[in-house]
Amino acid sequence: MSEQEIGSPEHGSATSATDTNGEGSPSSEVVYEALKNVYDPELGLNIVDLGLVYDVKVSSDGDVDIEYTLTTMGCPIGPMIEDQMRMLLASVPGVREVRPEMVLRPPWSPEMMSDEAKAALGIF
Repeated sequence: MSEQEIGSPEHGSATSATDTNGEGSPSSEVVYEALKNVYDPELGLNIVDLGLVYDVKVSSDGDVDIEYTLTTMGCPIGPMIEDQMRMLLASVPGVREVRPEMVLRPPWSPEMMSDEAKAALGIF
């Protein structure tokens, strides 16, 4: 089973929902773009720009593994974020199963945010 991996959403440009990795499953970039519609309800920013998505792997059969973290270890929104990931990615052509996994290492820090997210929160 081949997998396509990308360690950061900054790799590549914006893609359409029809882009695939050549095998009928979506590209990692398409998954990252879809995940930009998952918002942290407290901060009002998407989880990709917040730097909470650490890794996305898409298998050739359309299974999507997502490693993500939260802004704080005790943050109670993990299950809600995972539900949003599954719901949004279910509408992406070629996605079969979505398997989010919350990780605590490396710990999240504001430096992981995109420049746009830093500007929105007043962090320079």
